[in-house]
Amino acid sequence: MGISMNLVTYLVGDLHISAAKSATIVTNFMGALNLLGLLGGFLADAKLGRYLTVALSASITALGVILLTLATTIPSMRPPYCDDYRRKHHECIEANGRQLALLYAALYTTALGGGGIKSNVSGFGSDQFDVADPKEEKAMIFFFNRFYFGISLGSLFAVIVLVYIQDNVGRGWGYGISAVTMVIAVVVLICGTPWYRFKKPQGSPLTVVWRVLLLALKKKNQPYPSHPSLLNDYDNRKVPYTPRFKFLDKAAILDDNCAANAEKNNPWLVSTVTHVEEVKMVIKLLPIWSTCILFWTIYSQMTTFTVEQATIMHRKIGSFVIPAGSFSAFLIISILLFTSLNEKLFVPLARKITHNPQGITSLQRIGIGLVFSVAAMVGAAIIEKERREIAVEKEVKISAFWLLVQFFLVGAGEAFAYVGQLEFFIREAPDRMKSMSTGLFLSTISMGFFVSSLLVSIVDHVTNRNWLRNNLNKGKLNNFYWLLAVLGFLNFLVFLIFASRHQYKMQLPIEPESGEKELKGLNGETIQDMEKKASLQAVGEVEP
Repeated sequence: MGISMNLVTYLVGDLHISAAKSATIVTNFMGALNLLGLLGGFLADAKLGRYLTVALSASITALGVILLTLATTIPSMRPPYCDDYRRKHHECIEANGRQLALLYAALYTTALGGGGIKSNVSGFGSDQFDVADPKEEKAMIFFFNRFYFGISLGSLFAVIVLVYIQDNVGRGWGYGISAVTMVIAVVVLICGTPWYRFKKPQGSPLTVVWRVLLLALKKKNQPYPSHPSLLNDYDNRKVPYTPRFKFLDKAAILDDNCAANAEKNNPWLVSTVTHVEEVKMVIKLLPIWSTCILFWTIYSQMTTFTVEQATIMHRKIGSFVIPAGSFSAFLIISILLFTSLNEKLFVPLARKITHNPQGITSLQRIGIGLVFSVAAMVGAAIIEKERREIAVEKEVKISAFWLLVQFFLVGAGEAFAYVGQLEFFIREAPDRMKSMSTGLFLSTISMGFFVSSLLVSIVDHVTNRNWLRNNLNKGKLNNFYWLLAVLGFLNFLVFLIFASRHQYKMQLPIEPESGEKELKGLNGETIQDMEKKASLQAVGEVEP
């Protein structure tokens, strides 16, 4: 947060890169960071485990921030100084490829490490709860809210203290503090090793996915069995059989050759019902996944154009000038406020009304977040239109505190959407894919930032750079916000359709093998106890 929220002001003001191009650099960096969460999740699930992946990723992140400190400190890594680039951009020299090389290396090294942390740290944290202990099981209920609350506190410190240091003391000092903090975090993580609980990786989940798809395609001409119980390993399935995506069932068909040669345990020749159902679970996530992307496209504007707006608005309180990037603090405050309200007010109230232990379901949280994001863009468009008209016609800068409307609404939306999406992808994905499911969630954030980059490029080209200009007083940024509002509303309608058709995951009770611990579901209960009645009822409903 201390890097991304104020990076656009450095790119525009110090490296003399255009506002649209700077926004693209920031959103591409954030997109890569979250997309690399898929790689981190894959490595954790397949080979390294969550602890080792987090430790290695944190070390790589520390290296990346150290490189960023050097890139912003060494004078030769910047073009000659130019006063007020936003007004005199035609007179300024833009940073060349050599000067940007170290900056890009630093950013994408940070992205590589950050992706591994983001996709595994929440899963590793949840591993520390023993759900057989009633006290720890109760604590697990609020884990995700408290986890995100802690992240938000750190982000608040970054946008208030570190952004101020970057703008008023020096970029090198601001990023240097981040680098030292990251090194300390790695040391603290390693020192806690003797007290952690560890879970061994269960093999590559992607192998299971593509193997099932390949076998289903290979056996596409084989007839379906007369009853699902004739599918391979049906009696030992760990999740209920479902008739959805029935074409995948062909991967578990036992042909004469497999049956005759006792090859039913060879996963390269025939899948099990459990593996087929796990792939079905992943496919069921994709419609909701696709409708979560646009929320993060809207969110990305808080790190780019909204910060640019703040730079040309009145930011003084007495003689003190608030750094443009520090206005992001109001985004974090809004997140903290609504995260607390969720835990202390909304969820308990919803429990009493709905008699649902969750109170607000994960999909309901996501839907509320999408509504807030659309409202934020409507407010942002109205405020930007008024700001520009007053600045052009009366040559007066309105207060940057008007930006609190969009910061507040997007922050409220994130408090619902982030927790809802994280909970949805972890709960609804197969148990073996816990880290990968977190990576899948992070990929929605990644795609949101990449879509923002794509939209900026398309709008810049179609409007002949009339909407998004270096001097916002000569552009029409409000039209870009209206475009996002319309797209967000249409996306919300599609989300309602997908959410109404989604069936939440159920699991069957299974007996633990001798000498092994009970397998646990992602909702904090053992599989033996988890929704036992509901699971049996679901099996009765879906099986003929």
